[in-house]
Amino acid sequence: MNSKAFTLALVIAGFSMFMVYSYVEDQTKVMTQKYGLMETVIVAKNDINELELIDDSKVMTTTVPAKFLSPGHFKTVRELENTVATVPILKGEQITKPRVSYPGQKTGLSRQVSNGYRAVAILVDDRQSVGKLIKPGDRVDVLAKIEYIVGAKDRQITKTILEDVLVLSTGFNVSNSIPLIGMKMGREIKKMNLSTYERYNTVSLEVTPFQAQKLTHVVKYLDPKPFLSLRNNNDKQIVRSQATRLYDILGEDKAEAIEYFRAKGKK
Repeated sequence: MNSKAFTLALVIAGFSMFMVYSYVEDQTKVMTQKYGLMETVIVAKNDINELELIDDSKVMTTTVPAKFLSPGHFKTVRELENTVATVPILKGEQITKPRVSYPGQKTGLSRQVSNGYRAVAILVDDRQSVGKLIKPGDRVDVLAKIEYIVGAKDRQITKTILEDVLVLSTGFNVSNSIPLIGMKMGREIKKMNLSTYERYNTVSLEVTPFQAQKLTHVVKYLDPKPFLSLRNNNDKQIVRSQATRLYDILGEDKAEAIEYFRAKGKK
């Protein structure tokens, strides 16, 4: 190979590379002056639904020019620890502070009521709420006392008026299927700042509009403090049990009780 030709080729290649490098540097300076330096920002790796828990499987780190940073953006995944989306976030969107909140009161109860349903609260004590071990996300049946004639014990019944009802909140403790422990952020396992069980005097249930009327009528006119029976969340069977009367409990003594109340009614 001609050494002069080879040397000339090297010089031309070097000059070309220098020109390309200079052009790139010039363009970079122009872009930097126009849009600012590249900065780190957190974006959604996938679509995130409203009130969905945010963890490191749903977000990722990327870089964008400073001019394109959204107000209130996050720079690290750790800043999003223990948060939920307050609005739907699309894949590739920057995660910003107005779009997230901590689970609890601040997320609001209305966002957690399903379309077509209503939230109704009832007063409870330890006996009515399974020792107050009921928590948001549980499912319960509602049992109420009903009297046909006031004071007539033989006419009183206990009836399951609602079945498989979702518990939206207990007192001010609100959550929407948000895990209380075990959320993974990076390599660490963090505990949420929510108490699994806490003191409360009310339970809010998610019911249909007709069920809301039914429950309100029972609480206002028949039984101000109905009982809640806790059920397994995976048990969706509707039993529709018959009402329980005094005679159902007495069993073999039923005939004697019937005779007693008949005699009492003739007086």
